[in-house]
Amino acid sequence: MDWSAVTAEDLVDALREVDWSTPPRPVPEFFSRFTVPRSYSKWTSRLKCNLYYYRTNYFILIMIILGVGFIWKPVAILAAFMTGISIAFLNDSFAVTFNEKITRTVRQFSPHLAAKMRPPITPVLRGRPSSKRSIHICGRPRWLFVLFFSAVSCMLWLTSCSLLTVLWALLIALFATLLHASFRTPNLKAPLMPLCLSDVHVARKGA
Repeated sequence: MDWSAVTAEDLVDALREVDWSTPPRPVPEFFSRFTVPRSYSKWTSRLKCNLYYYRTNYFILIMIILGVGFIWKPVAILAAFMTGISIAFLNDSFAVTFNEKITRTVRQFSPHLAAKMRPPITPVLRGRPSSKRSIHICGRPRWLFVLFFSAVSCMLWLTSCSLLTVLWALLIALFATLLHASFRTPNLKAPLMPLCLSDVHVARKGA
């Protein structure tokens, strides 16, 4: 696939909708081959490819760097976990899977409460949904959970350490991700993965 044809918006949409339940790539593969991109277009294409293909590895890497940076402060580790959860809720697959597991667990103890946790029915007009199906968690819009976990994580960050320390740890984690994605030679299997990206690009091009 021609990754240079994929826009940043396409990549963000694909990362939001892709299934994140797949395990991370093996560590030997993650650190196997590094080369310098020959041009700016090669670099942007490689960056998009690696960000998509190694998305789970980068997420774990960021969480590890944040955790190591505050290993002597348990509250900060909890803050990093809450931040990771709030980011994970932005992914459709994770949010739907989380909602199904919570509802299934509650149903074992209280079927009546589990029924109330079902998402509202989307109205149908002329045989088609009136709008794109929104994601709900425990019967509530997803953004409420994202806002709640984000607010709690911010309070934990502020109470556990200085804001400057948080920013430094986050910048180091993001820089490490950018550095790896820039110099890691794209895996030969990677072009087989983002079929949804090409579909989105073709659809927008024909619109």
